[in-house]
Amino acid sequence: MIALEPLKPVDVVVGLRLAEAPEAKYDQLSADLGISSSTAHASFQEFLAHGLRYAFPARPGERARGVPTAHAGPPLARHIVADDVIVWPDAAGPAVGEAIAPLYPQAVQLPRRAPAAYEMVTLADAIRVGGTRERRRALEEIDARVRRRAAAG
Repeated sequence: MIALEPLKPVDVVVGLRLAEAPEAKYDQLSADLGISSSTAHASFQEFLAHGLRYAFPARPGERARGVPTAHAGPPLARHIVADDVIVWPDAAGPAVGEAIAPLYPQAVQLPRRAPAAYEMVTLADAIRVGGTRERRRALEEIDARVRRRAAAG
């Protein structure tokens, strides 16, 4: 399990730098900000854990047809059984559930355009709207994916 601490000012700085240069890797963040790569990684995790749901809140609303997200989307749907479905509204979507606004309007196209990105955004939505169990599982999955990518080069 990932140990989480409260959001720190450096976490905001890392988040702002990533907003400015989303392609930046931890080594570049480290050099740009004068912090270690491990601090950059930890700050990113802390922002996800403690800042995301406040910076970009989402409240499930009316039932709608749409694209599954949060715990209803991959990869969490394989691990979390829940009666409620969270969707991004889309008339052509494959599911019906409580609608939330996606982080950006084109997110509904991600399942077919960029499946890996779709999965990462659904994990972010689990942090935005989920309970403790969903948030913890989403953070663990994001961390595992980031570590695998970093190890691959």
